[in-house]
Amino acid sequence: MEFSSLEYLITKLKKIELPGESFHYQLAPLFRQKELETLSEKRKNANYAGVISLLYPKNGEIHMAFILRKTYKGVHSNQIGFPGGRYEEVDLNLERTALRETEEEIGVEANKIKLIKPLTQLYIPPSNFLVYPFLGYVDFEPSFVLQESEVENMIEIPLSICLDKNNLNTEIIQASYAKNVEVPAFNFNGNVVWGATAMILSEIRELFSRIA
Repeated sequence: MEFSSLEYLITKLKKIELPGESFHYQLAPLFRQKELETLSEKRKNANYAGVISLLYPKNGEIHMAFILRKTYKGVHSNQIGFPGGRYEEVDLNLERTALRETEEEIGVEANKIKLIKPLTQLYIPPSNFLVYPFLGYVDFEPSFVLQESEVENMIEIPLSICLDKNNLNTEIIQASYAKNVEVPAFNFNGNVVWGATAMILSEIRELFSRIA
């Protein structure tokens, strides 16, 4: 998908309604669906976070930025996700959180990122976070500078591959709270995207399918 088409796509994206939680559930592991049905009270006391699904040009194509998180003792250890993080008191809102954390994690200046629209918020039971995702872009190829304490690597995927249904399958995953569990997931040349990130990407895929 050529980057030159992005301006036209953004105009259409801004005009359509969000697909919503039903498209999150399509990529939610079965155990996650059951958790979400029974944790309404816990969700009221959730922490807040903001993340950005960042689009940018590379070799003339639209790419999407993912990060591989460091291996650590938390529930999202060594998982692929979108750049972003926890709300802090210095943030005016969750939009500012997403922009600040993205700059901290991958070195793309917050004031250079243009947000297209907020996406549907998503609750993550294992870490008790309510995540506010945003779709955004920059009109240049970033020189990524990774936050050494949190980010192991960048994973850059062409948007056309992110939207390709042939990359959606099931995978056996290992996590601190789930061992040898089969989950719906995207597999991008060996990079497995599942859980909350896959759920957000599911809504993004539906958004683009509605403007095709």
